[in-house]
Amino acid sequence: MAERDLVQAASMAIPPADPGSGPLPDASTLAGRLSGIIGGPRAKMNAVVIDVATGRSLFERQADRPATPASTTKLVTSVAALASLGPAYRITTQVVQGGGGRIVLVGGGDTTLTALPPRPEAGHPSWASLQELAQQAAAALKASGVQQVRVDYDVSAYEGPRMAAGWKPNYVPDGEVAPVAALMVDEGRVSPGDPSKRSRVSDPPSAAAKLFARFLSESGVSAKPGRRTVAPDGAAQIGAVQSPPMSALVEHLMTESDNDVAEAVARQVAINQGRPPTFADSAQAVVQTLAGMGVTTGIALNDGSGLSTRNRITPKALAEIVSLAASEDHPELRSAITGLPVAGFSGTLSPPRFTSALSQPGVGTVRAKTGTLAGVSTLAGLAQDADGRLLAFAFMAGDGEGPVDPGKLDRLAAVVAACGCGNAPSAGG
Repeated sequence: MAERDLVQAASMAIPPADPGSGPLPDASTLAGRLSGIIGGPRAKMNAVVIDVATGRSLFERQADRPATPASTTKLVTSVAALASLGPAYRITTQVVQGGGGRIVLVGGGDTTLTALPPRPEAGHPSWASLQELAQQAAAALKASGVQQVRVDYDVSAYEGPRMAAGWKPNYVPDGEVAPVAALMVDEGRVSPGDPSKRSRVSDPPSAAAKLFARFLSESGVSAKPGRRTVAPDGAAQIGAVQSPPMSALVEHLMTESDNDVAEAVARQVAINQGRPPTFADSAQAVVQTLAGMGVTTGIALNDGSGLSTRNRITPKALAEIVSLAASEDHPELRSAITGLPVAGFSGTLSPPRFTSALSQPGVGTVRAKTGTLAGVSTLAGLAQDADGRLLAFAFMAGDGEGPVDPGKLDRLAAVVAACGCGNAPSAGG
């Protein structure tokens, strides 16, 4: 708990309001310091720094050139989900009557549905419980005199392929992500109680139905797993559980860079817009949502997590999205900011990130989303500079061909945080 309190204390360094306090940094001074780290014109780096309060660009280097975003894609997905669905939105998993001695476990896309007991030390809200769902269903079945059932399962909430264009064949075997499906338990992990084991089951919906049947039997109703089906229209519900609110899902997926939750969140945006719940339509729904908020160019997606090597986003678009989420005009987007890892403290910015002497000024004052793929490293987020000004940035290194140094991105973010290079207050604009 002490470590979590420390993270929360550190996160207070970037307040949710008054982004325009302090003088506006001198653009030429900031550019000189950043360029010194980036290197010459041959350096493979796209970058931008903008002032959150005014939207003024303070530094640009190929800021309009699309680059591979990797997991900074999750910023795009998260902001679109919060804008489209709202922070209170929850994903429901339910059980309904199927007729003929059958019940149907209906997936709604909640990848955080768990078979594990609650763990207060886990650092996230309590996930929806498959065991609780089984207990609800067992109670309803016993009340109606049913003692034996077959558990079929419905995954029709999603359509299309289970892997996105641009995903590498090793992603699922290596445990980077489960095959995307509307029903899974503990993100389809074979050993969810052991974080050192990353492997996933080959068919998450079938595995979920088997586990549910076991829990149902343990609750006093003899059950055996059945087959994939589609629940009858208007079928009576005999149990339901819900995910944490979208705000909590976003905070989790951003801090931990959770690929499975990110894909689930993107699908919910498509469903909300009445689009087919596929990778392609989810990506279009996300882009359309952001276009409605003024981010009209610079985003081309194939998934919601950023695992796709075909995604392309400009630094300018990333920084604009960060600024939107940090704006006082959009409180509904706040969890996209509070979910950003805190430099040197939390999530994917925990040590060894921000531990070198040159990156130390960013510790506790930078909040940012990381992104890593072979030959690519990205960092996009916020920094409150030494004069108190809130700045949004995006640094995108590499072209997928050679090695990249994430430490360089940490140093660049630290330069933004340490700037203290403000104009006179009257020029702050």
